[in-house]
Amino acid sequence: MPVQGYNPAMLNPIRLTPAQIETKLDRILLKVQKPGRYVGGELNSIVKDWDKTETKVAFVFPDIYDIGISNVGIKILYDQVNQREDALAERAYAPWLDMEALMREQGIPLYTLESKRPLACFDIIGFTLPYETLYTNALNVLDLAGIPVRSVDRDETHPIIIAGGHSTMNPEPMHAFIDAFVIGEGEEVIHDIIAVVQKWRVESGNPLSTFRREDALRELAKIHGVYVPQFYEAYYLDDGTVSHIEPLVPDVPKIITKRIVPVLPPPPTRFIVPNIDVVHNRVSVEIMRGCTRGCRFCHAGMITRPVRERTVEEVLQAAEESIKYSGFEDLALLSLSSSDYTNIVELVTKVAEKFAGKHLNIGLPSLRIESVSIDLMQILRENGRASGFTLAPEAATERMRRIINKFIPDEEIINTTREIYRRGWTTVKLYFMIGHPSETLEDVQAIADLCKRVIAEGRKVIGMKAKLNAGVSTFVPKSQTPFQWVSCDTPEQIRAKQALLRRELGRDRSIKLSLTAAEDSYLEAWLSRGDRRMAEVVYSAWKGGSKFDAWDEGKKYDAWIQSFEQHGLDPLFYTHRQRRTDEVFPWEHITAAVRKNFLFQDFRQSLEGQIRVDCRLNCFACGILPTFANMRRENPGQVWKCPDVKSPLTTNLAAQSSLKLPIVGD
Repeated sequence: MPVQGYNPAMLNPIRLTPAQIETKLDRILLKVQKPGRYVGGELNSIVKDWDKTETKVAFVFPDIYDIGISNVGIKILYDQVNQREDALAERAYAPWLDMEALMREQGIPLYTLESKRPLACFDIIGFTLPYETLYTNALNVLDLAGIPVRSVDRDETHPIIIAGGHSTMNPEPMHAFIDAFVIGEGEEVIHDIIAVVQKWRVESGNPLSTFRREDALRELAKIHGVYVPQFYEAYYLDDGTVSHIEPLVPDVPKIITKRIVPVLPPPPTRFIVPNIDVVHNRVSVEIMRGCTRGCRFCHAGMITRPVRERTVEEVLQAAEESIKYSGFEDLALLSLSSSDYTNIVELVTKVAEKFAGKHLNIGLPSLRIESVSIDLMQILRENGRASGFTLAPEAATERMRRIINKFIPDEEIINTTREIYRRGWTTVKLYFMIGHPSETLEDVQAIADLCKRVIAEGRKVIGMKAKLNAGVSTFVPKSQTPFQWVSCDTPEQIRAKQALLRRELGRDRSIKLSLTAAEDSYLEAWLSRGDRRMAEVVYSAWKGGSKFDAWDEGKKYDAWIQSFEQHGLDPLFYTHRQRRTDEVFPWEHITAAVRKNFLFQDFRQSLEGQIRVDCRLNCFACGILPTFANMRRENPGQVWKCPDVKSPLTTNLAAQSSLKLPIVGD
């Protein structure tokens, strides 16, 4: 069995100087794919004077450069930190397999692109973890940096390891490896974290000081939105479920509530221009954060509430500056549901007018069928590429759409896609999920039937040029959503549903069918729904050679199965088990401020086929307003898409977490 990790005799490379690292890189870069991933020096990257800067932060996206450089979260934090005179931020990414092998062979530690300094030299290392399949990569990054993988093995000489991102809404499978998790948004909290680390570094240089690493972690744990797992303990019942989670020390919160910013700060505009062609080679401007639609399967939509929009003027200014400083010819207006932005037609119209004649392609990566207007289509058609248009019905029967709370009549889908083809697009992309609660083969057959209807309409309009890309993923019930109580489909069910789709759609050359491997969905489910015991599974799988779990070249499914066996855990316990309605979840001490009672009520409504309208039209009291009442009161009006708070409300987070749910059995 392959084992990750440096030879102890090679640990001294972590203190190599930048010049020594560059010399070693000169010897190996021509031996790897895409050496541009590893050289740095990109336009708009920021290199500060190391010796004159007090605090050094390395932001790490634990996947390859081609994917990580486009991550908006890192762009925001990189900009926030580098605006400070007393701090610097640099970047690192996971090297691909060929580069990693040569780095280990040549004793090159993982380094940042800006200064070529080893990660171990920084004060803070911040991981962005938007999805769970990055976990083994994060461990591998720490190992490549010569930093102890487990938190308990680090001392005063090591950086503080923090992590944020959507997957950290259930941080427990990574609790043993990360010193502190940021729950929620990072624009403000990163400055609070830097303040604590600065105090620690000053004190650690004083031999008489008693303020040590553990004291710094205690201070971090007191920051709103920061979770330090070593100060908490999970207790279990005989059936393996969680009994309760308790703080181990005083002065840390029992419930960690996510951090949000009341008003979105100005977006970064000096985008780093990559050295190579990457997945998203474009300017990205976030136009709003959050979503009001309430899709029951959607993790992001639940955890990013409330909706906050940027003004049209602010977006226009950011777009203009970003294109000026980068030279990109593609502009993406980002949000979870771009067409729900209040003034979307006005915004796209003004962007098109401002950049008329400059060959700028305008993209809205996330569009809802029911809110895509004819006017919006026309503007996008005139100011973008005419190749593809992406929509996400998610399900294809009225029953399933009611269950997932994404009710769109078939005729609306047909009419919208027909209009897309008519206005010059040759390819329509439709995204679906299989494995929703109570889904049958008849519901899956409806996906195939709907795809056939769409391509038939396309052919009526533009003939055989019409294409359809159907992406079908397997649903994974995520934490902090109404579906956190349900089980995953069994392997047999998934195979049967995928076989049906291949049989029905595989013969039409105009339809491209993409399916998610069942093993990938199970890995995501284990990690997203896991408890603290999963940390040992993650560690052993990594030691067994698993990394780049989202890539065919890296994934080792057998290593995960062996790891479960090694630690006496049943993977089906995490995936194929209906949760009791009164069950304590592993993430019970983490809240996105959407109350568990609200989620449970929404879950019960899904079983009855009841839908909730867009909560901009009707507030359903999800918990956001009571939690952030003072913040909302201080930011009235259109800043948020929640009702104004006028009465003097008080927030009792402990009371909110004391829920009384009906017990209806397994």
